[in-house]
Amino acid sequence: MSLLTKIRLVLLFFISATIASGVTAFPLQTELHWLLQHKNGMPTAMANWLQSCYDALADTNAKYPMLMYGYDWLAFAHIIIASAFIGPFINPVKNRWIIDWAIFACIAVWPLALIAGPIRHIPTFHIIIDCSFGIFGLIPLFICRRWIDKLEKQKQ
Repeated sequence: MSLLTKIRLVLLFFISATIASGVTAFPLQTELHWLLQHKNGMPTAMANWLQSCYDALADTNAKYPMLMYGYDWLAFAHIIIASAFIGPFINPVKNRWIIDWAIFACIAVWPLALIAGPIRHIPTFHIIIDCSFGIFGLIPLFICRRWIDKLEKQKQ
């Protein structure tokens, strides 16, 4: 398998994961309802947190459905961010800066989660989950960045 093919496969994975993590914001109330059907398999603190989130979301949806528009924009933003990786998919060397930007974004998840999480009364386990998105995003991005550097050396 060529280096370009490997880079494109990693980028396809990253694009797909970014889109998937975004579109889950559309049916959030339905997803939480489904998760709560299985809360017996969760730690009590997690089940209680999810129940509290569901209750707040259901109440908000019933009284102020326009606020859910923010979740629609969150999902849309993920789709748009994923589309930025079309550039590196087409020409990885020319568009490596997008990979560097994404690495920065994954690192920036940490301070946001660690600062805003406690301010918004987010439980520690949920902050850790949010931070894990940054960590798991870095893995394919670092691999891709390394392969792009190799590809550039091969072309010289």
